[in-house]
Amino acid sequence: MKQKKPAWVVQKERDKRASAAETVWLFGIHAVRDALENPMRERLRLVVTKNAFDRLADVIAASGMEPEISDPRKFAAPIDPQSVHQGAALEVKPLDWGNLSDICAPRGQPARVILLDRVTDPHNVGAILRSAEVFGARAVVAPHRHSAPETGALAKTASGALERQPYLRIKNLATTMEALREMGYTLLGLDGEADGTLHEAIQGNNGAIALVLGAEGPGLRDKTKETCDQLVRIDASGGFGSLNVSNAAAVSLYEVQVKS
Repeated sequence: MKQKKPAWVVQKERDKRASAAETVWLFGIHAVRDALENPMRERLRLVVTKNAFDRLADVIAASGMEPEISDPRKFAAPIDPQSVHQGAALEVKPLDWGNLSDICAPRGQPARVILLDRVTDPHNVGAILRSAEVFGARAVVAPHRHSAPETGALAKTASGALERQPYLRIKNLATTMEALREMGYTLLGLDGEADGTLHEAIQGNNGAIALVLGAEGPGLRDKTKETCDQLVRIDASGGFGSLNVSNAAAVSLYEVQVKS
């Protein structure tokens, strides 16, 4: 009689199959070009109009892919008709950046990491990836659940950064924060109600810093706040100030970079 597999083994196998089957459709000339130029990308299907093919001819030839030429009035890629695809769409596998310790280990440098708590808007995450790339962050880290997955909209907003800036999806945010602390990171949670400012918190800190940002509105969860080393706010002129989460990430990364 065949022995029945434990429930956790069955679930693990299901998750592995689901992950293997998952694909993403990237769209837009810049997003498709960047993905075609990225040797880490597993590329599956390329759909372009004649005009887009002419604009991407060099990278298409270098990639070795055989594109499907599509009528612009009946674009063949299965993406939202409202998407501004510019006649180019590429089906890919999500990027595998590797594990947290390999990417984020400070190695004696003033490393920077962004952690996101329930930031689900792909446009915000895309913009954060752009800022993270510009300011040299090791990674943007977010949990698998309640965060923006890798999508065409995210890639388009990221304007190429998705192909170059590690975006790590992890199981548990608090556990990951603890792992970063063990690597030597100071965990600073951005909270508009905090007593101290980010500027004050980073004075004299020459080590690795992880900036933790929550969704607009609810902000950081209680568990996330408790796991931070300190809660800080971005100092604002006057008695009131509020920033979009992607703007807060950019300002925070700049502040930390200027300090270091």
